[in-house]
Amino acid sequence: MSGSRTQFYLDKQNGKFKGVCSGIADYTGVDITLVRVAMVVLAFATSGWVILGYFATAWLAPKKPIGLYETPDDAKFWQGVRSNPKRSTAEVRSKFRDIDRRLADIETHYTSRNSNSLAAEIDSLR
Repeated sequence: MSGSRTQFYLDKQNGKFKGVCSGIADYTGVDITLVRVAMVVLAFATSGWVILGYFATAWLAPKKPIGLYETPDDAKFWQGVRSNPKRSTAEVRSKFRDIDRRLADIETHYTSRNSNSLAAEIDSLR
């Protein structure tokens, strides 16, 4: 994979024209239909200035690398990182704590069960 997952890219694979709206939707995690509707509304509200910005973005922004995300969950995670990095870090930390707690529970279960059978084996040897 070549490319940063936190950078804005044109999403030409999912785009209708140039991939700017789909790139914005991918970057922010907002539904692409809402981005397209907002673009049309802004085009009328700004007397067409947003169209100039659209073509400037299409000309300047890099194309999204193929295979940037491995799964849809991966894409959703990186959208969250871009929107709020502190919250994403806290979520990852929380998931690791939960995994660590569950692993400790499993370890306790197996070691306590094995210690009983180990004690029984030691007693049988006496």
